[in-house]
Parts: sequence; C-alpha cells; structure tokens
Amino acid sequence: MVFENRKDLLGMKGLGADEITAILDVAVPMKDIISRDIKKVPPLRGKVVVTLFYEPSTRTRTSFELAGKYLSADTVNLAVTTSSVQKGESLRDTIKTIEVMGADLIVIRHSMSGVPHYVARNTSMRVINAGDGVNEHPTQALLDMFTIRERKGTLEGLTVAILGDIRHSRVARSNIFGLQQFGCRLRAIGPPTLMPPGLESLGVEVFHSLEDGLEGVDVVNVLRLQRERQQQGLFPTLEEYAARFCLTPERLRPARPDVLVLHPGPMNRGVEISGALADSAVSAINEQVTNGVAVRMALLYLMMGGARDEIAG
Repeated sequence: MVFENRKDLLGMKGLGADEITAILDVAVPMKDIISRDIKKVPPLRGKVVVTLFYEPSTRTRTSFELAGKYLSADTVNLAVTTSSVQKGESLRDTIKTIEVMGADLIVIRHSMSGVPHYVARNTSMRVINAGDGVNEHPTQALLDMFTIRERKGTLEGLTVAILGDIRHSRVARSNIFGLQQFGCRLRAIGPPTLMPPGLESLGVEVFHSLEDGLEGVDVVNVLRLQRERQQQGLFPTLEEYAARFCLTPERLRPARPDVLVLHPGPMNRGVEISGALADSAVSAINEQVTNGVAVRMALLYLMMGGARDEIAG
C-alpha cells in the first residue's frame, strides 16, 4: 500500500516500512526547499490546512504552519483559548464548522488519547494526529526516523535506546512502532516507575541502569522528563532523577563511538540531558527541528495530492 492512498495519519501503528520510506523519501527534496532564499513552491496552492491544538505546542504547530505555507497552502491556526470551545461548543461541532468552511486537512493535538481517531470518523477532511494523550505522536517519530536515516545512512538493524519517561510518552510509542518495521533492536531505559506495564511484550528490552542500557547502542532518544509527573510521586526529586539518568558525555561512553543523540524538545537541561551533550557534535537536536518541517511538508504534499513535478518549484 502506498501512503498516498491513506485519508489520515493517526499513528505509526499499522504503517508499513514501504509507507514510512515513501514519506521519508519525499521529505528529502522538501528539506532542500527550506534551505532556499525563497521558500515557496506551488503544489498545494488553493488547499486549506487548519491546525487545532488543545495542548500547548511550539515546534509541532509552527512547523505544520510553515510546512503548509512553504507548499503554498492557506494555513489557519485555530486558537482554542479564543474559540467557541470556551463557550461550550462540542468537539464534533467544532470539527464540522471547520469542515463546512472548506478546509481540506486538519492537524489536531489533544490531551485525550483517541481523539484524532474520533475526528477522522466524523469528517471528510484529512486528519493528522499531532499528539493524542499518551497514545501516539506519529510525525515526531517520522522526523526522528528521518534524522536517524540522514545521519546513519539507514534505519535497518540499528540498536536504539529510548531514555526517560516511557510510561507517559506518546513519542516513545510511535518510535517503537515505526522503528520495529526496520528490524531495529529497541531498548527502554529509566526508573521502574516510569516504565509502562507490558513493554517487553512489544519486543522492547527494559533497563533500569543507564550504563547497561547504553552498551553498544547506535542511537539514544532522550525524552523530556515531564515535571508535572513529579507531583505524582513517580520519582523522589528532579535532582535524584538527574543523578541517575541525566545523559552526559561521560555517561554516553558505553555507546558506540558514532552514537547519535536525539531529543524531541523542549529540553530540561541538567535534568534529562546535560547542556554540554545537547550542544555537542553527536547531538542532532537542532537538525530534528528543521527535519520536522521537511517531514510535515512531505505529509501534506502526499496527503493532498501535490504534483511531483512541482516540488522543484
């Protein structure tokens, strides 16, 4: 199945290696567009993209808006705090209102898992999940995979460690589903309280020791420690978490010499990752932001039927 035949992107679960590869391949020329002085090509002229975020976001929302604009789509950000949602309008009515205004595609983020699936069932618009609760964040996983492939030359057979709050991470879930399609060996590293039950059943090795978990890994994806979880007593203090699990250049030594370090952002420097490591040559954190725009351009292009000969602009 080619990705162009899908109406929606709701998660990485169920996406095959061929579909993922198709998206990443199209993202390559999209990244070239971002580096130009004039960042504008015409494939999606006349198309309308709406972003609807019920949770705060900087990178994801802005990158979708820029992705649409670079492809000449009309992009609209619906601010929930100033919309009729504050007057009690239901989600279904909000979606229907956007649909009848002529939008072609909606990008939605919501704190409740499954909301994008509900939206997709109740609209003719194309739907992209920009993060739903603790379920999935497929576009983050795709940009992570694009970054890995760009730096490593392949996704096949790598050993990838995901470090931090796996229990509450939709980024971790999407990365696991996506990387497994390429035969990657996956590891989860963190305290027992931040590990979801049944992780081993997904084919993931679990480590509670940073040194053991990092032995021989090709990639480390460091997750943001969600400070709000500290109030739930899942770990004693931020300082104690950092003492055991903050990734530093010294603690990275068991990994392969050419290890790649990722972080979805925003970072808590000195808590889950040191500033020295975040700013080092092994880190691709800033590249991930650029790659996020390219991958989201590829998705909009594929899902809304851009003409391939118009990518060159």
